[in-house]
Amino acid sequence: MDNYKITPQIPIISGFGLETTASEVLKGIDLNGKVAIVTGGYSGIGLETTRALAQAGATVIVPARSIDKARVLIEGIPGVELEEMDLINPTSIDEFSRKFLDSGRALDILINNAGIMAAPLSRDARGFEAQFATNHLGHFQLTARLWPALKKSGKARVVSLSSTGIRFGGVNFDDPNFEHREYNKWGAYGQSKSANALFAVELDRLGQKYGVRAFSVHPGRILGTNLQRYMENEEVVKNAVSNISKSISVEFNPSKDVEKTVASSGGQNVEQGAATSVWCATSPQLEGKGGVYCMNVDIANVIPESSVNGDLNQVMTGVLSWAIDPKMAERLWKLSEDLTGVAFKAD
Repeated sequence: MDNYKITPQIPIISGFGLETTASEVLKGIDLNGKVAIVTGGYSGIGLETTRALAQAGATVIVPARSIDKARVLIEGIPGVELEEMDLINPTSIDEFSRKFLDSGRALDILINNAGIMAAPLSRDARGFEAQFATNHLGHFQLTARLWPALKKSGKARVVSLSSTGIRFGGVNFDDPNFEHREYNKWGAYGQSKSANALFAVELDRLGQKYGVRAFSVHPGRILGTNLQRYMENEEVVKNAVSNISKSISVEFNPSKDVEKTVASSGGQNVEQGAATSVWCATSPQLEGKGGVYCMNVDIANVIPESSVNGDLNQVMTGVLSWAIDPKMAERLWKLSEDLTGVAFKAD
């Protein structure tokens, strides 16, 4: 661990950008023989991530709460396996992980893609706030349980989907589950997304000597995915269309007209939204690197906290320092072990 070298949080000028698609990232990359797991890999950008990896030759395992629903959505994509799992249910995570480990396969790519956003206050069976429990703690437990398979790969990558929603707040270590403070759906979302980014920082430090590298990703401003299911129609559009100042009222429907509106205001479609995740999971440009926050298919710049104005429509151009702070990442790791009861043993 003493030999761990921090990757600079500075763009490498990848040659890709905002409009790059997942298939363009994978051009010339052969994933035959590789095994990937993509949580939430049957809808939205998760589905496009699954499709792109499978088309490049990977075997992609998609855990889903509803196998029947997922089967319909992934129909026609070769090389995809479906398994049952619910991220908010610790027993379900353990059962999924045990089944995968029993298969004896190495795990080359783990993309922690699934998540919820701006949900009303709800709690899991342990009493944990749902966004923190689903977006972070569930993925923490899943990664810990799958660790033997990641090490077995010898050259694995773990990608956690964060968001520029980190601007709504970092991790409140004193009250992460809103037991002693008023619940705020955007504050809770920001906390969970900051946790996703910090998770990648500490996982990379722990995994580097085993060939396991970790990254966090802002996929982009994507309209028309299941992530927005808790948001009012008008709020969805206002949040996605950043350059429209007047009130918008449209029926929420991911139609071509809405997609064009989002694209014209800096938004992206699902093919573009999956690009940064796929790049972090596969690109030779990231050999020897890890623990960084990426966006627009490159490593992101660090931007000052003073640049954040709290506006839902603000378009951020980089990552905030609290989301990549190594000491906070280590502190979150300990909190996550304590809350889940899962001790992560790297050795």
